[in-house]
Amino acid sequence: MRLPVWNTRLNNPPYLRPYHAYLFILPGLVIYVLFVLWPILNTARYSLYDWTGFSEPTFIGFDNYRELWRDRDFWLALQHNAFFVIFFSILPIMLGLFLTALMTRGRLRGMAIFRSGLFIPQVMSSVVVGIIWRWLFAYDGPINEFLSLIGLESWVRPWLGDFTYARYAVGTVGLWVQYGLCMVLFIAGAQSINEDLYDAARVAGANAWQEFRHVTLPGLSQQILVAFVLTFIAALRVFDLVFVLTRSGGPGKETIVTSLLIYQHAFQRNRAGYGSAMALVLSVIIITVSALVMRLQARREEEQTV
Repeated sequence: MRLPVWNTRLNNPPYLRPYHAYLFILPGLVIYVLFVLWPILNTARYSLYDWTGFSEPTFIGFDNYRELWRDRDFWLALQHNAFFVIFFSILPIMLGLFLTALMTRGRLRGMAIFRSGLFIPQVMSSVVVGIIWRWLFAYDGPINEFLSLIGLESWVRPWLGDFTYARYAVGTVGLWVQYGLCMVLFIAGAQSINEDLYDAARVAGANAWQEFRHVTLPGLSQQILVAFVLTFIAALRVFDLVFVLTRSGGPGKETIVTSLLIYQHAFQRNRAGYGSAMALVLSVIIITVSALVMRLQARREEEQTV
């Protein structure tokens, strides 16, 4: 039987040049430049101007940044963002690890349904989530009705209007939204861990907690890093949930966050230049912290391989 002769010109086309590879990424690069890089550069430029968004920009140098340094509302909003990191990042990671430990070490019927149901909050629209939880937290809502039903009338309160509990109520919504992402990442990572490690741990007499601590947790280090970076960014740039739940960061300024403050300055107070400076500082904080975390993880992996 005669074997087919392949066209060597098609297999190793001599007419391709190294720069041809860049032609394949050109469409994506154009979209990135137009819709990501160019707006960022414009934001940095307008942060140096006194601009209402409609008037002719007036160059004022770094005056917006000097004012930002003395702006108590900005520092208060950053403190609230740091507070929400607990609910948007740390607690979802812990809850995701707990659910992963339950769902991966034993076989339960209908596991796919449980996973899908727990992941639903992550894929729901933030506006829909905010509306649902605003109804739940209302003074005459289901949460207060349940507390009254079980005899805890002293706990009944307008949760989103309470100066003590408003931040915790918003944080609880963030936890409900973010834990599904962490759970899916951890389950995918746990399924790639070698089963021989668990067998060796059982032979050594390890219990369920020791298996999780010494096998599952180290095996999920990369997924935990990814989950932390994603949820940390979500905590710093949160806007829609706070806006839908509290409208203006109330009561008072108890739930004001940086993104909401940027919106208020840029679109409600017609200070687009000042809002641009605030947005740029927030972006620098997010990029710096994310890069630092990833650098520390890379250094840790290098030390482990040595």
